[in-house]
Order: sequence, then structure tokens, then C-alpha cells
Amino acid sequence: MDSRKLVFKETAVVLVGQAICVAAMIGICVLLGVYSQPVLLGGIFGGILAVLNFFFMAVSTMMAADKAEQQNVKGGQLTVQLSFLLRMGLLFIILFALIKSGLCNSLAAVLPLVFTRPILFVGEFFRKSGESNT
Repeated sequence: MDSRKLVFKETAVVLVGQAICVAAMIGICVLLGVYSQPVLLGGIFGGILAVLNFFFMAVSTMMAADKAEQQNVKGGQLTVQLSFLLRMGLLFIILFALIKSGLCNSLAAVLPLVFTRPILFVGEFFRKSGESNT
């Protein structure tokens, strides 16, 4: 499968999973009686940031793999390391600004970042038996 198609396919899986998980998180907040507009906005912004983080991670990983195929392993490693530092720095700054502004609930904004790994894990169960990531 073309690497671009794979990146978009996996990002779509994360997007759908984030929508489901954020909706469940908001539903739990409603049941617990702690629902408010900052919880809703935190879930929405956190979900968007989690999907964007995954997308840019996947793109940088594919770029690093392309560099490694061209015998530039050090360049591939540097690409992944710089991508990680840049993504984490931007996530911290954006989340800090959203939370400090009072616009978002801190837990609701950060939890969607934790949802990504379980979403990918569960997504593996729904793959067809002959289908693979590569």
C-alpha cells in the first residue's frame, strides 16, 4: 500500500476513535454531573490536537523511512527526533494556553491524547484477516 494512503487510513481510524472516545468521555461527565462548556471544549480541542499529533507523527515517520531506504539512517533518526520535540513542544504550548485561558477543562483536554494508543490497538481487531499495516 502507498505510504500516503496508509497515513490517511490510519489517521481516519484515529479520527473516528477519538470522536467515539470524546463522546463517551462527555457522556460520563454528564452522568457524573460535572459537565460544563469547558469540558465540551476541552474534549473537542483535545481530540483535534490528538488527531493532528498522530497525523504529523505518521508523516514524519514515513519521511524517516524514506530517508532510511535511501541509506540515510542518521537523517531518518534526526527527522523522528526533531518531529517528536516539535510536536511535544507545540502540544504543551497549545494545551497550556487553552487551559490557562479557562476555555477548557484540563482533564478533558489532556485525556484525548491518552486515547490514541488504545484506539489503534482496538482498530487492529477490526482489520480484515489478510490486511496488514504495510
